[in-house]
Amino acid sequence: MLVDARELFAVYPSATGGVAALQGLTLSVEEDEICVVLGPSGSGKTTLMRVVAGLARPSAGSLVVAGVDLPHASEGELGRYRRDVLGYADQHYWRALAGELTAEELVALPLGLASASSAERRARAGELLERVGLLDRASARPRELSGGEQQRIALCAALAHRPRLVIADEPTGDLDAESAREVHTLLAELVSEQGASAVLVSHDPASTEIADRVVHIRDGRVSEERQGEVETAVVGTGGWLRIPEETLRAAGIHDRARIVLGDGSVGLHPVDGRVAAPVAASVRLEGARGEALEARGVSRRYGTQVALDRLDVAFVPGELSAVVGPSGSGKSTLLALLAGMDVPDEGEILLGDVVVSSLDRTARSELRRDRVAVVGQAPGLSGFLSARENVELGLALRGVEGEEARGRTADALAAVGLAAHAERRVELLSAGQRERVALARAFAARTPVVLADEPSSRLDAVTTVEIGSLLADLAHRTGTTVVCATHDPLLIDLADREVRLRETVSLASS
Repeated sequence: MLVDARELFAVYPSATGGVAALQGLTLSVEEDEICVVLGPSGSGKTTLMRVVAGLARPSAGSLVVAGVDLPHASEGELGRYRRDVLGYADQHYWRALAGELTAEELVALPLGLASASSAERRARAGELLERVGLLDRASARPRELSGGEQQRIALCAALAHRPRLVIADEPTGDLDAESAREVHTLLAELVSEQGASAVLVSHDPASTEIADRVVHIRDGRVSEERQGEVETAVVGTGGWLRIPEETLRAAGIHDRARIVLGDGSVGLHPVDGRVAAPVAASVRLEGARGEALEARGVSRRYGTQVALDRLDVAFVPGELSAVVGPSGSGKSTLLALLAGMDVPDEGEILLGDVVVSSLDRTARSELRRDRVAVVGQAPGLSGFLSARENVELGLALRGVEGEEARGRTADALAAVGLAAHAERRVELLSAGQRERVALARAFAARTPVVLADEPSSRLDAVTTVEIGSLLADLAHRTGTTVVCATHDPLLIDLADREVRLRETVSLASS
């Protein structure tokens, strides 16, 4: 057994006394096994991965990985464990990508820390970059890569030193379906080739195709497991059993059930006369009347890489538009240009009657403050501030303070399902919860334009539909111009219009 976790608890302090991310979780991972961990946003998946990676210590329980007692290990022992045993691909992949290094140097870095020769480092980096289709981007720096390309680079870096245990936390969150399948296949191949084990956290059901075992986590515990064709519910210490909400609803069971002991079975039955608890009314978001947003003959290049080539596209008020295309097709580049965070090499960006691309940096920043809310692939939140404080800070920078700011913040956090977590520090939230804080900050701004880059990449399917419906309702009801770059079919289905970008090309090969 490579990973042996028993009765793990992880409790984060909060204004109300503490939030339990793990609640007696028990999990084992065998040698040469690929274990895929699924679960809704906020279920404890990321906390589990950080604990197994030695980046956080559990509040209680035991955890031994490759013979290392992680809860009681010294900082030096933890450092050696991460260097020699672990390959870790964090869901915040951009943190692992130093901006001054090239893609090749980033992938080779773990080998350098292990004292490999420069020839070995270059050879291994080239091999991995070729496997993920990025060998021609070896000399590119992170700012010249799309979010999906950066994510693949981070995964290559995690595998470079041939670790015994690979932890991949949402490694395909910013990739289109085809690229995600390729990365999953690559991960399985490389793990198998080096005789390693892998724990893969995902919201993507397609990830289970490479799994030897699938584990479902709910409320900080393992609730279900599937190995091959056998699927079981997990009965925890003290008889704890988690029944999926959708199963209970289908059986007509709400907040009470009768337990009936049968011949070798235990049945749950609805309580006569009980009705479903009332569903709280959803918060209706406020917005501003939208403005037309247009790209005319826009081209953008990074060295020899053509991100956009003479693109013409217009976005109108009152619509949710989905910008789609394979990873690296220029989706993030287009949103950055529309927001005035970058300027095209050729062509113009117009917001209403303003030529955004002709403004200087200060003027573009002022335009964003007043008229455009942006949700980037990296949420850009302050980890030491609470969810509420992050949203209120965004409003303060726009000149909205006092009672109005507090009201907008409360409405926006309630709309994204985080009212109960408003006072938790963002660094203690899951990636999906952080994404929702970033969305709440954009909703609270009430600008004419909202731009969101892969807003559902770290969200489960149910939350994706809820957030997508909010974006669509914001556009339809208030007339806000809403544009999302996405590869998520659930979000695309909710959009009024689909704008498809073609794959980028290299000038050197064209």
